[in-house]
Amino acid sequence: MKNISDKAVSLLSFIGLTFFLAVPGFAQVSVANYTRYFAVVKYENKTQLVLRKFKRDDVDSFLIVDPNELTTEIIPDDRVSPKALTWKEALNYFSDSPYAKTINDARQLSGSLQDAGIIHGFPKEKGITLTIDLCPSHKPLDRIIFSSLITEFQRTEKPVPVAISITGRWMLTHSNDLKWLKELVRSGDIDITWVNHSYNHRVSAKAPLKTNFLLEPGTDLNFEILGTEIAMIQQGLLPSIFFRFPGLVSDQQVVTKLLSYGIIPVGSDAWLAKGQTANSGSIVLIHGNGNEPLGVKDFIQLLKNKQAAVKGKQWLLYDLSESIEDEFEK
Repeated sequence: MKNISDKAVSLLSFIGLTFFLAVPGFAQVSVANYTRYFAVVKYENKTQLVLRKFKRDDVDSFLIVDPNELTTEIIPDDRVSPKALTWKEALNYFSDSPYAKTINDARQLSGSLQDAGIIHGFPKEKGITLTIDLCPSHKPLDRIIFSSLITEFQRTEKPVPVAISITGRWMLTHSNDLKWLKELVRSGDIDITWVNHSYNHRVSAKAPLKTNFLLEPGTDLNFEILGTEIAMIQQGLLPSIFFRFPGLVSDQQVVTKLLSYGIIPVGSDAWLAKGQTANSGSIVLIHGNGNEPLGVKDFIQLLKNKQAAVKGKQWLLYDLSESIEDEFEK
């Protein structure tokens, strides 16, 4: 790959995605003309922000976000009358909303090389926000994470809220695992916030952080962001407004560019495999792609330690959007 231009790499990735969609039993949704687009719309008696426009199964559609609840939805464009805005105008229009305030907070936290963006939630009671990363891997999904969550929380929280940071390449090679996760959602056992984790998640074992992951020279950030959103929609997943940098590595320039897509970087203050402790309000990070057994083991142990508190509803899991929104409601 080192001798291939970034445009060629992105093209190869796109070709791979197209081939993936052609395989029977994979995706059923077609997506075309997917672009970044900002507009104000009135939908379901709320003023909301359009982030993307595209064709879904030949129907002109919008991906919108509720600036107060931080939730997204895909709607046909004939249901609304959009007023197009620039990104700067959109932020000004919704300046008093949790969405715009979170964007501004993320911008203020963009200077660090690692863990830029939102790293801590704000739950009303004791508990955490769980994020599970699915980086590219040849290993199967660690299903024990989800079965353990369902077992522990089935009497106190159903569905169990969890955020999954997913890559395009993981979706390419784990169709059965993805189908299993979607079945858990349909059964009402879990509720997933789908977080964009880039399409390729390239990483070098030798390169320093400042030229690694998405900071690798020649990286096509537009494809890494939009390519993953397209893959999500093709698989029947709903893209959220959240993005997790591969390796939690970024710089101010890439964070600023990411924010201009209307999405928010989410880090972690409790990466369990690195020995970080989960406290009340922590955004906990574990990998569910089979590559981090220590983090999975630590999380299972954490659940056991909190078993009594879980049963007494004194230790809960929080939805990512809700935990961030709560801070601004205060």
